[in-house]
Amino acid sequence: MNAKSRDDGLFAGLKGGGKTGWVLFFFVVMIAVSLTVSGWDKFMSGVSALGTTKILALCGFSLVHYFIRAFRWHMIVRAGNVPATFRQNVLHFFGGFAMTATPGRLGELVRLRWLRRDTGQPLGQLLPIVFADRAIELVAMVLLISFALLSVNLGTNATWWLLAVAVLLVGIACRPKLLEYILLLTWKAIGGRAPRLFVRLRRMTRRLTPFMRLSLLVPTVSIGVVGWALEGVAFYLLLTWLGASVSLWAAMAIFLVAVLSGALSGLPGGLGGTEASAVALLLIQGVPLETAILATIVIRVTTLWFAVIIGLVVFPFAEARSGSMSQVPVKEPT
Repeated sequence: MNAKSRDDGLFAGLKGGGKTGWVLFFFVVMIAVSLTVSGWDKFMSGVSALGTTKILALCGFSLVHYFIRAFRWHMIVRAGNVPATFRQNVLHFFGGFAMTATPGRLGELVRLRWLRRDTGQPLGQLLPIVFADRAIELVAMVLLISFALLSVNLGTNATWWLLAVAVLLVGIACRPKLLEYILLLTWKAIGGRAPRLFVRLRRMTRRLTPFMRLSLLVPTVSIGVVGWALEGVAFYLLLTWLGASVSLWAAMAIFLVAVLSGALSGLPGGLGGTEASAVALLLIQGVPLETAILATIVIRVTTLWFAVIIGLVVFPFAEARSGSMSQVPVKEPT
């Protein structure tokens, strides 16, 4: 049985878009409820005032961010000693967006499905790539949020508690030995059950070491900071166009804190958590309710749902082309 056949069974639950459809449905329902509170007329007039050009400009900021992250994904894959080409990695990255709106974004593991088909590498070697990508993304967000919060007061201590949790997670995720020690303590706490699973998880944590070297962390984290800064600038421009008086750093902090809170919630696409956080923080800054809701809806459409649309377009091509590369054996890192 080849890698492609084994993949079909291993990742069978990741191909459909049913979960994404349900998340979109609940997002639409949430919008309907929000607009019932704030008023449909004000929403439509606000969208009309923005116009197509400005909305496309917001999508442009997101697209640049996605290309930057795709390049970072390529760097991380290559650091994992996986012989995928730049074109393949970019195709995998964008195709994975189709599964963004899944619980904990676990659906993005479909990228590993394609990597496994294209390179024949074992799953144990590929899993640390996703973990490293998420950890580096978190580091970039924490750095940018920290700088933003030092520059502006959002009017609530909850943001600092959220940042503290994120910093703790960064400290654990970026230290493989500490992560392995916590894993060992957890295994002992449950009575030493499932020893084979524990051994596999321990091997995976050890394989994280190449991704946590400064020679890789510095450029990849820098890429993440630039990418999320672009999204923050886009949110600031959106608020300015809507007539809200919010500083650049405040807009950036609000957007990133909202995204981080949604991500840590584990909800599909951060649905509910991100939107509620953004609206609440905007209200604290004195932004009118209807403007806060409009800005939140627009930025979510031009970031999260724009990414999903791109993923749905690219997914069939990534699926069809996966496995076309001849499998090159690569020595696994010890």
